[in-house]
Amino acid sequence: MVFLTSTYVIGAEQFFTMAKGVRDGALTAFELMKYVKPLNLFDELLKRKATERGRFLGLDVGDKYIGLAISDPKNKKASPLSVLLRKKNNIDSMADKFQTLISEHNLVGLIVGYPFNRNRTTTDGAQVKLFIDNLSNTGKLEGLKYTYWEEGFTSKIVELLLKNLNLPQVMSKTITDKFAAAGILQGYLDKANNKVKLKGTKEEDYE
Repeated sequence: MVFLTSTYVIGAEQFFTMAKGVRDGALTAFELMKYVKPLNLFDELLKRKATERGRFLGLDVGDKYIGLAISDPKNKKASPLSVLLRKKNNIDSMADKFQTLISEHNLVGLIVGYPFNRNRTTTDGAQVKLFIDNLSNTGKLEGLKYTYWEEGFTSKIVELLLKNLNLPQVMSKTITDKFAAAGILQGYLDKANNKVKLKGTKEEDYE
């Protein structure tokens, strides 16, 4: 038996466990992730001590794969990391993988690619938000901060660069997704760091 809560499907055992927690006052429904405006997220990071700042994870969300990229410790440069397989029934296992990544890389926030500047209505934006909602509703990433950033046709650009290499389809797709994630994250880091420079603020001023 399964139950539909918002856009997230959960099993009966998990549903009754959470329902009991709400009844007993142990939970206030789902423990959710937290949306923060893009540049505010970076400002919050800089206000921490240098040793506590952590890194960002960039996401390129697709129908079948989630491309991942990670920032360097100083949050200046983005590098492709890996690709996660996306299925309707594996959101819990994906949340577990994000927990592992957070622990291994000291992650403090997600930079999620979003098609803000599309000239026509597409399902791309809806599927991105659906994925983030489902990930949040697992309750496994409580308090994790995230924001959306223009994806800027990053996937299409990478696809054009790989076109003449004649790579196997799966390999080409996975390379495209993680490099697209790196493009999204790099765009965010460039904008955020440029804002710091324009304000005449040095990172050391926050230490």
